[in-house]
Amino acid sequence: QVHLVESGGGLVQAGGSLRLSCVASGRTFSTYDMSWFRQAPGKEREFVAGINWSGGRTYYVDSVKGRFTISRDNAKETSYLQMNNLKPEDTAVYYCAAEPGDGYFYMTSREYPYWGQGTQVTVSS
Repeated sequence: QVHLVESGGGLVQAGGSLRLSCVASGRTFSTYDMSWFRQAPGKEREFVAGINWSGGRTYYVDSVKGRFTISRDNAKETSYLQMNNLKPEDTAVYYCAAEPGDGYFYMTSREYPYWGQGTQVTVSS
């Protein structure tokens, strides 16, 4: 079992920045691939960014490339999502998720067994 807790959400004006954190506990964090998903009202949960267990590979949805950066610190058992140049369409609840690294990186939510409680990000225009 892996327990995930997100923090760092809030209200920010368009063009601003936020950094989300996801602290893990319960299993060996360094063996898990980590991802961030988001869900806006009335929309399906979508993949935003992911990082493999070693931190050597990262993945992004096209709409955030060049603006968001995912990273991890295995010693601190924490994953981060740095979000710059935020836009109103980034408004959503952001969730971190963990998946046991098996050599293939997944970008669909059904592949992730462990989830945090979510943190709200609101970007005003």
